[in-house]
Amino acid sequence: MRFARPVPADELHVVYREHVAAVYAFFAYSVSPDVAEELTADTFERVVRHWGRFDASRSSQRTWILAISRNLLTDHFRRRRRRLGPSLDEYPELADSMASADDPAERQASLETVKGWLSLLNAREREVVALRYGADLSTGEIARLLDLSEANVLQISSRALRRLKSDLSDRELSGNA
Repeated sequence: MRFARPVPADELHVVYREHVAAVYAFFAYSVSPDVAEELTADTFERVVRHWGRFDASRSSQRTWILAISRNLLTDHFRRRRRRLGPSLDEYPELADSMASADDPAERQASLETVKGWLSLLNAREREVVALRYGADLSTGEIARLLDLSEANVLQISSRALRRLKSDLSDRELSGNA
């Protein structure tokens, strides 16, 4: 394997430690934990293979790495759609961190609740929310990654959160009334 410049192992270890949690969180918004782990490993395999192509003048390391992640996720969904039809992993699995690890029933109920909430968002809104809250990217980084203006990213994010809040409030009122 040839690189445009030597790849110091120490540098790659630092890059991995700094970004692995954000990459995994990005995937966890869209796929099961097992698939998120696999895609995270694939992401860093590509990072190592293509490290010589990274250009700090064009983007931050995190933005570059998450662009690789986004491409892998897109490829994953394309493969699944061809093989299985609609993906069962379409909705994020945020509930793992919200539910008690000791109570599988509570975990499943929380998972279904979160999936229901996020199903109210369109694909673009889910992607922006995943990048913002899962991968912890800034508005500017999301804008560069998705080729949008920062204002557009803010608009998409706030519209999605407003709609979720409104719908959840409506459901709570109608469920408790």
